[in-house]
Amino acid sequence: MTTTPVRVPLVQPGTRPELAEIESRIMAQRGRVSLLYQVLLNSGPIASGWERMLTAVRNQTGVPADLRELMILRVAVLNGASFEYDAHVPHAQKAGVSAEKIDAVRQEVLPGVFAPLERLVLELTDAMTRQVVVPEELMGRIQQHFDPKGVVEVVATVAAYNMVSRLLVALNVAH
Repeated sequence: MTTTPVRVPLVQPGTRPELAEIESRIMAQRGRVSLLYQVLLNSGPIASGWERMLTAVRNQTGVPADLRELMILRVAVLNGASFEYDAHVPHAQKAGVSAEKIDAVRQEVLPGVFAPLERLVLELTDAMTRQVVVPEELMGRIQQHFDPKGVVEVVATVAAYNMVSRLLVALNVAH
């Protein structure tokens, strides 16, 4: 199997003094400058904004970690972003998502292993990722379960990880 190389150069940490501040923030939040951030560092402003936004989505919302990781994994599957999927399996495991559910998000039609709230956020994930437009009936069910802050946070999680997966796929970022 041959893989297409990443479509932009990787920026090695410490090689561009003007990126020292953002590299330091990435290290503080993530513990390392991953392949994704080596790609993003080709644009300091994009890397900086990306790090702030994704840190907010992952670490500063009220979305329970297990729901967040299920949504992220599903987005990765739907968009063919294996790098994203592989990167988030350990986070899902740490959040208590079972191996059965981690595997189940890979199915075209979601099996019956998910709890009602999990199924609801995965329905939202599918609608936002596949059709973009969220049907009124589905949004009504989301609004019945989440307050306005929660609605924004759940929707922003799906939207943010669609951004992540689409960048990864477009630039051939893979293991």
